Amino acid sequence: MFSLKKKHLLVIASLLTAMLLPAGSFAEESAAPPQEKPAGQPAAKKAADEPAAKPAVAQKSPAVLRVNGTPITRLDVERAVKVMLAQNKVDQPIPPELQKQAESAALEQLTTAELLYQEASKSKIPDLDKMIEQKVSQNRQRFTTEAELVEALSALEMTLPDLEEFTRKEIVLSTYIAEHFQNKASVSDEEVKKFYDDNLNQYFKKPESVKASHILVGTDEKSTPEDKKKAKEKAEALLKRLQAGEDFAAVAKGESTCPSASEGGDLGEFGRGQMVPEFEEAAFKLKPGEMSGVVETKFGYHIIKVTGKQEAAAEKLENVKETIVEFLKKQKEQQELSSFVDELKKKAKIEKVEL
Repeated sequence: MFSLKKKHLLVIASLLTAMLLPAGSFAEESAAPPQEKPAGQPAAKKAADEPAAKPAVAQKSPAVLRVNGTPITRLDVERAVKVMLAQNKVDQPIPPELQKQAESAALEQLTTAELLYQEASKSKIPDLDKMIEQKVSQNRQRFTTEAELVEALSALEMTLPDLEEFTRKEIVLSTYIAEHFQNKASVSDEEVKKFYDDNLNQYFKKPESVKASHILVGTDEKSTPEDKKKAKEKAEALLKRLQAGEDFAAVAKGESTCPSASEGGDLGEFGRGQMVPEFEEAAFKLKPGEMSGVVETKFGYHIIKVTGKQEAAAEKLENVKETIVEFLKKQKEQQELSSFVDELKKKAKIEKVEL
């Protein structure tokens, strides 16, 4: 019932994480898919006759922005856009206007990530080099050969040293955000109750629903008046058999033209708006155990049996309290991080580079 989407922190690190292998969906899709290996199995060694992988060559790219002197390059932006579009399953190429919007969003995220990274770098992380080595090793093991890894990196115009640098930034950023923002916010019972009351209809009310089975004698737009007459007569004959005591599921399996026939006509539970109007009206009028007469819809002639009914009801607060608390905490953490980033931007020297 409670389908509220959790809004995570401005996980700036997520953009960097997305670019890291194997998290980067674009990088993985660009390479030949690695073969599945049992957990813990090391990457396969390169066959003796396999050609050596050519190292990726770093491409020079002009800066489009400088953040306290640190450049964000055109390549950085292009790479980020590719990852963002791949994450959101957007087919490429995209129209120029959308491309421009994507580049602007990517540049904004990269700027924020750089500001946070510069701040986070002031804090020491014990065993950072070891953590980087372990994560890079994990990324390597996702690929059967070194050649596949290099191919995936090349698709993003990255080198192995780039991978290590991205890994460093991801660890530094995620550690900093976790220590300074995550799990810091508190939420009162009053805030939980207010959110519940304010969003009762949108998130916490379960609409009326029925559980039903049906038997269909199907017709379609090509059916002649004579075809429809015969179908209706057959449905009426089936109804008489049911009224005489025959088992509904057995008749459905033997006579219904709906795919649900294999399940004895069972359609499961459904709410309003999920069925065609004539079917819905008839189903919701019935009580559990009751059977309709012959109901005509664009699909043909139905006999409906309601096997269960759920009246509209609201989820109790105690059942969703934990989820609301978690959501409100994330929301507060997001706000705190956003405010912190705004302060960093006020103090920063951000220079746009004219190309």
